[in-house]
Amino acid sequence: MSEIPTADERIDPAKAAAGTAPRSVPPRTVPLSRGLSTKLLLLTIVFVLLAEVLIFLPWIASYRVSWLKERLSTAAAVSIVLVQGDPASLSRAAQNDVLMAIGARAIAVRDGGVSRLLVVAEMPPQVDEHIDIANTGMVQGMTGALDTLFFGGNRMLRVFGPVGESDKEFELIMPDHSLRKAMLIYSRNVAFVSLLISLFTAMLVYAAIDLIMIGPIRTMTRSMLAFSEAPDDPGRIIRPAARADEIGVAERELSQMQERLQKMLAEQKHLADLGLAVSKINHDMRNILASAQLISDRLRQVRDPTVQAFAPKLLRALDRAVSYSEGVLAYGRTQEPPPSRRRLRLRQLVDDVHGLLDTEGGIEFVNAVDLAFEVDADSDQLFRVLTNLCRNAVQAMAADQESALVRRLAVSAERLGSVSRIIVTDTGPGLPPKARENLFAAFRGSARSGGTGLGLAIAYELIRAHGGTVELVESVGGRTTFAVTIPDQPVRLDQARSGLRRPA
Repeated sequence: MSEIPTADERIDPAKAAAGTAPRSVPPRTVPLSRGLSTKLLLLTIVFVLLAEVLIFLPWIASYRVSWLKERLSTAAAVSIVLVQGDPASLSRAAQNDVLMAIGARAIAVRDGGVSRLLVVAEMPPQVDEHIDIANTGMVQGMTGALDTLFFGGNRMLRVFGPVGESDKEFELIMPDHSLRKAMLIYSRNVAFVSLLISLFTAMLVYAAIDLIMIGPIRTMTRSMLAFSEAPDDPGRIIRPAARADEIGVAERELSQMQERLQKMLAEQKHLADLGLAVSKINHDMRNILASAQLISDRLRQVRDPTVQAFAPKLLRALDRAVSYSEGVLAYGRTQEPPPSRRRLRLRQLVDDVHGLLDTEGGIEFVNAVDLAFEVDADSDQLFRVLTNLCRNAVQAMAADQESALVRRLAVSAERLGSVSRIIVTDTGPGLPPKARENLFAAFRGSARSGGTGLGLAIAYELIRAHGGTVELVESVGGRTTFAVTIPDQPVRLDQARSGLRRPA
């Protein structure tokens, strides 16, 4: 029986994500006396002994009745000889020898309602217990046997009953010390045999359960301890056996859980490394964008009509870039800031998104939003959401260079009560199944080779902060549709009442 190791320390995902390994603590081993194997063996021995005790009660009762029947049968044989002859012809010494051989004090026979005392050595002053051999039940036999076994030895018994096919009833007066001695010897032999059976059964049960259960559980325990020491090592993942029972299910679930945890820790470490790298790049990027803002301010002084048309868009793009750059460092410390919601003209916001897209490769952009359509949202955050969705659509359609293909990106909107629904539709090739499974998960929901999948993850987070949702409505070859749902802010009752009051 081997010892099962236990772990004193569990892995800290935060430390693993930061690339810091947990403090190494050597695992303890469970003492042999506290292991599952020892407990199983001892419990099996105890349970088998308890079962033997329950079986022992009817056994000892049956042995007591059989012992008394044997003595009564011997007395009956002697009685028949004496009845056919002359009992008075036996000398006192011969009577004592007969009674001593049987272990009795007196022998009597009852025939036709008449009782005859055949042989008597010394009639006892009293009889402590009367035993009817023919009418002794199981419960009465067990209680009598226990009484004789624990409290007997100095009692006088009267045993009576028929023997064989004879119509006579024989009686036997005898002390119970010989019966108790025989019962003690029988009990000792039964206890010894029961102990051997218990040990043999326990070893067989232990061997079977150790092979079926304890061994696999020990393997899973060692695998968990080994995995906790080095969760980034693929070799520490348990290899499940091809079993269809509960142990096999547990091994497969543990293997899948370890694989998911390993991927999650790798992604967290990737995010931590990426955040550090972006923070370093962002520090210098802000200076470059500030210089670009100064140059763009000078462009506004140029009188060229073309420059005057593009200068405002360039300024807005640079302002947003600076704002995003400043928000990158804040994101590393906290989450996205809560949305600052205002009433926006969605068509103009969609035009600004169009101005940042590269649609010169034959991609048609359709702004189907009504001029009067308004949405209750944060301008910068909604701009980021639509930019990510539209840029993904443009990149997907730009991958197909066939001139006959229709490449169109359309943005429309509709209002359902107090809910605004923005629909982004493209005629690209559609999303692959792998991207659909992890659509809004960072680093797993990318539809392009080499993509990070951050765009949809960011869009999902920003819209959820508005109390809305981003969902994939349809994705087949030639049509992909995303829907952004944003509910209006709830109006407080006191503000609504104050707004309806007429001025005095």
